[in-house]
Amino acid sequence: MPDSIVERTAQPLVRLKGVALTLESGAGAVNILRGIDLEIAPGDTLAVTGASGSGKSTLLAVVGGLERPTYGTVEVAGQNLGTLNEDQLALFRRRSVGIVFQSFHLIPTMTALENVAVPLELAGRAHAFDIAAEALRGAGLGHRLTHYPAQLSGGEQQRVAVARAFANGPALVLADEPTGNLDSNTGASIVDLMFTTQARIGCTLLLITHDQNVAKRCRRHLRMEDGRLLPEAEAQVRSAQ
Repeated sequence: MPDSIVERTAQPLVRLKGVALTLESGAGAVNILRGIDLEIAPGDTLAVTGASGSGKSTLLAVVGGLERPTYGTVEVAGQNLGTLNEDQLALFRRRSVGIVFQSFHLIPTMTALENVAVPLELAGRAHAFDIAAEALRGAGLGHRLTHYPAQLSGGEQQRVAVARAFANGPALVLADEPTGNLDSNTGASIVDLMFTTQARIGCTLLLITHDQNVAKRCRRHLRMEDGRLLPEAEAQVRSAQ
């Protein structure tokens, strides 16, 4: 697989400043994110934990340009995401960001190989199917290239999703509860695959998880409460309680 497309520098790969997200509901305004300031260095690994509804997945969506904040700035790989329209955001994600969801998000009418190769083609990569096959072999699925998602176990489907996320050598990989739909043994193997691949490529990893053992594998660990990120020292104390 190729190295990350972003040159390693002392500058943060991810920078959020004053990020807030407010949604309207029948009961009035709901503050999902409240003044988030965050920097993540190139090649770093960061886990964010917290109770359900604390804003973790929304934070990940904002970093990935899947959700626009109400206020504040989001910069990834030197790009201010607020200046991009939806088509530009989609192209930016294809080239620079890999995402692993809890529910796999594979296209059921495509084989494992096609699920990995088609996003590479959309990102403009030459030899997309060769790169996809290599990524799937690296994920232990060399014997499953022509299988459809319905023919794969949950763990195998998530391995396809991980291969897809890392195949283009992204600068940033976002993982939202990647083991949430898996048993403990299968989940552990997926986590091993993610961290092994992240270390080999050298990309930045932002991981949303409820599993403290998974969080401990990241170099940094932050906790989210009521739409705010706790200071790192406080996050460590809360997680230990």
